Amino acid sequence: MISHFSGTVIAAGPTWVVLDNHGIGVKVLCPPATAASARVDQTMTLQTSLLVREDSLTLYGFVEADDRDAFELVQTASGVGPKLAAAIMSVLDANQLASAISAEDEATLCRVPGIGRKGAAKMILELKDKMAIVAPAGSTPAGTSQPVAPWREQVADGLIGLGWSAKDADKAVEEVATLKEADPSMTIGNLMRAALRSLAR
Repeated sequence: MISHFSGTVIAAGPTWVVLDNHGIGVKVLCPPATAASARVDQTMTLQTSLLVREDSLTLYGFVEADDRDAFELVQTASGVGPKLAAAIMSVLDANQLASAISAEDEATLCRVPGIGRKGAAKMILELKDKMAIVAPAGSTPAGTSQPVAPWREQVADGLIGLGWSAKDADKAVEEVATLKEADPSMTIGNLMRAALRSLAR
């Protein structure tokens, strides 16, 4: 098990980064917000989960350990594989997910592409007792440091990389601008999630 991985960013895409560690480039799949915050030649550390299959080894990475743990936990629910788990963690962080499940908030879970009402209800039923172990509802989200690069560009680039038009990306950035003004320390990850939710309305 590889629990975390550090390296220099040598490439990044909409949902992945490549980290160089002593001459070895490792591709890590990650949420769009994390990929959007990656900058070439900067050091990055991700909390990771290794998926082992007969024909492949896939490494998923997250900024926060709670998000990594939540990614692994949601896969214990029936019908939730790595792809859907990654989609969940792209829209909700561990604390938001725990709160939604604790409050039996199906609407919040349905914001995730691929989850309908029945799927949300099933997840709540199967995970309600488990989720509090990963991120107790009401806990304060970690990682609220000020991003180094201009946040508007990072969020817009992340959305465009996911297939949204530049016009839609700019509109979503404006939607979340008030959140950034109210809380200047709001992270790129949280801004990206808010932008995705605004586009899903």
